[in-house]
Amino acid sequence: MPNPVYRADRTGLLLVDPYNDFLSEGGKVFPMIQEIAAEVGLLDNLRATVAAVRNAGIQVFYVPHRRWEPGDYDNWDHPNPTQRLVQERHTFEKGTWGGEWHPDFIPQANDIIIKEHWAQSGFANTDLDFQLKQQGVTHVVVIGLLANTCIESTSRFAMELGYHVTLVRDATAAFSKEMMHAAHELNGPTFAHAILTTAELTAALSDVKGKRS
Repeated sequence: MPNPVYRADRTGLLLVDPYNDFLSEGGKVFPMIQEIAAEVGLLDNLRATVAAVRNAGIQVFYVPHRRWEPGDYDNWDHPNPTQRLVQERHTFEKGTWGGEWHPDFIPQANDIIIKEHWAQSGFANTDLDFQLKQQGVTHVVVIGLLANTCIESTSRFAMELGYHVTLVRDATAAFSKEMMHAAHELNGPTFAHAILTTAELTAALSDVKGKRS
């Protein structure tokens, strides 16, 4: 893949599902990603990516999953397997610690928080595409959880809508090495314009042009 060039006024960071349930010890899903997260240095790389993006003057978009509430998925015709697990576990439960942002990823004043997605794509049934277009974004960098579900689905949808898509392979995690391999070696190259490490992205952002006023 060619080395991408990013303009701050045309690039957006999509930070997907940075909840305590995913990223903090004691979170409902954290034990399932803990091994992969430690192996890739997930938290450090998420911090580094967000810091580099903010330093470059790039807009940050929070792309959150639906926070479970009583009644969610009741009487649905066909909730998917993940939604059934959310219904059982009460993952990202609204009003609880697990459904709060990880303390290292609290939104800042100028960040844009997108409507919560019900399934895996941050675009489906949300205002993400509208908000990106209003900010003049043409290039999206996608990080967060999970590599082979919400990251992949959101990124594929972005490509279908005409955005330039960058995946950051060590700023995400999954439940297994096989899932990570599928996300970055098998599936990612079919839709992403760039698949970088955090270090490679940080280097690419070190001298961005077109900073927002």
